[in-house]
Amino acid sequence: MISRHVCSSNCQPLALAEIPVLSGDEFRAELAGQLSAGCQLSALFGQPCGSQTVRLFAVTGEATAATLRVFASDVADRYPSLTPDCPAAHWFEREIAEQWGIKPEGHPWLKPIRFHPSYRDGRDAWGRQPGQAIAPCVADYFRVEGEEVHEVAVGPVHAGVIEPGHFRFQCLGEHVFHLEIELGYQHRGIVRRLAGGPDKRTIHYMETLAGDTTVGHATAYCQAVEAFAGREAPLRAQALRAVALELERLANHTGDLGALAVDVGFLPTSAYCGRLRGDFLNTTAVLCGSRFGRGLVRPGGVAFDVDQERSAEMRRRADLTFQDVAGAAELLWHAPSVMARFDGTGVVPRTVCDELGLVGMTARACGVDRDVRRDFPAGFYRFAQIPVSTWHTGDVFARAYVRWLEVQRSARFLDEQLGALPRGDVRRELGPLRPDALVVSLVEGWRGEICHVALTGGDGRFAQYQVVDPSFRNWIGLALALRNQQISDFPVCNKSFNLSYCGHDL
Repeated sequence: MISRHVCSSNCQPLALAEIPVLSGDEFRAELAGQLSAGCQLSALFGQPCGSQTVRLFAVTGEATAATLRVFASDVADRYPSLTPDCPAAHWFEREIAEQWGIKPEGHPWLKPIRFHPSYRDGRDAWGRQPGQAIAPCVADYFRVEGEEVHEVAVGPVHAGVIEPGHFRFQCLGEHVFHLEIELGYQHRGIVRRLAGGPDKRTIHYMETLAGDTTVGHATAYCQAVEAFAGREAPLRAQALRAVALELERLANHTGDLGALAVDVGFLPTSAYCGRLRGDFLNTTAVLCGSRFGRGLVRPGGVAFDVDQERSAEMRRRADLTFQDVAGAAELLWHAPSVMARFDGTGVVPRTVCDELGLVGMTARACGVDRDVRRDFPAGFYRFAQIPVSTWHTGDVFARAYVRWLEVQRSARFLDEQLGALPRGDVRRELGPLRPDALVVSLVEGWRGEICHVALTGGDGRFAQYQVVDPSFRNWIGLALALRNQQISDFPVCNKSFNLSYCGHDL
C-alpha cells in the first residue's frame, strides 16, 4: 500500500522525492482525516510544478507523537475547495489563490488577503486583467441586512501610532453581529524575495518579518538552514538563542498586560508595565547590543557570547524586573473594575479554536494543551523544558492570564539557564545545503507557533520559502471573538490578541 504521507520531525530534512503526491480526492481525505484525529494544520502552500500545474503541500503536526506529516497534490487552474471540510484551510486557500491564480471552487468567502498580482503571469483567481491596478481592501464585504442594522468602518488609519488595518462591523446599536478584517497594507513581498537564497540579505529579511518577533523568526530560519547543512549550532549557542527567545516573550507579554490595562482605564498596571517591558528589552541589549535582538541569531549559532559577569548582570536585571511585573499583575487581577471588563468578554469557544487551528496563547487560553517547545522541541528546548500554561474560558481574561503564567515560567527558565550556561563555542561554519529537500522548522514565538517551510532545488538554493506567522492563523479568531459583543469591547478584545499586521502581510 502506498503511503499517503511521509513523517518527519521538527528540523528534519526530507527528500522531495519521498513526499507522496496524492490525487485531489486523496489529498482532501488525508487532510480531513488527520485534522479530525487531532492533528493541526501548520502550513498549506503551493509551488509551481511545470507551466500548467501547481503542487500543493500540506504540513500537519501530531503533538502527542512529536511528528510532522507532509503530503502533496498537483492542481491546475481550479480545484474543489478544502475549506468546507477543513475550516483551518480558510486563509491558506485564499493565500494560494492570490499567489498562484488557482481558484478553490466552493470556498465560502474567497477574497484576496494581501492585494497583490499573481506570481504566475496571466493567471488570476478573480479574472483581473494583467497589469490591472489592485487597490488594498477594495473588495466585497459581508453585509447584514435590516432596517436598523448599520455598518461601522474603522481604519485603515487609526488614532494611535499603529499599523494600518481595516475593520468593518455589522451592528445593531452597540451589538456586533459580525466583524470583517481586511489587511494587506503592509505587504512587502518578503517571502517572494526569499526564493533563490540564502544570501546576505536573507537573515535581515527574517529579522524584520514581524518587528516584535525578531528572535523567533531568525531562530526558525537558522534552524532550517542548519538542518539542510546537516550541522547543529553549538549547545551554548542554542542556550543563548533560548534565553533571547524567552526575553522576547517576557518583554511582549509584559507590554501586553500594560496595554490591556490601558484599554480598561486601569492606570497603575499600565504605567508599571510600560516601563518594565523596556527593562526586559534592555536586558536583551546587554546580550547583543540590540533591544530587539537584531544581529544575535545567525546560521551556525549566535554572533555574540556573554562572559560570566555579563550573564550575572542579565540574570540580576531579569529577576528585578520580574518582581516588579509580579506586583503590577497582582494589582490587575485584584481590581474589580478590570475583572468586570475581562471576564466573559470576547469568548472563543474551544470547538471554534480547534476547527480554525488557532495557535499560541490564544489557543492555550481556550484550554488547548499545545506548545512547540514541549511538543516539537528543537534546539535547547530538547534539554530544558518549560511547563505549558493553559486556561479554559477563552475570553479576554484567559488570554491575559495565560500571558502572566508564561511570564512566570519564562522568568524561571531564564534564571536557571543564565546561571548554568553550557561551555564551548557559540558558532560553527556550515557547509552547502542539501539539494532537492524540504525542511519544516517550528518555533514557539511569543504569539504562538512560527512555521517556516523551505524547499531547495538541485543547486541547494531555496526554490520556495514559506513563512506562517502566528498572526496569519489568529486574525480570524479575533473576528469571531467580537460576535455578540459590544462595539466598545473591540479595543480590549483586539489587544488581548495583539496580532501583527506586517507578520500577516508577508
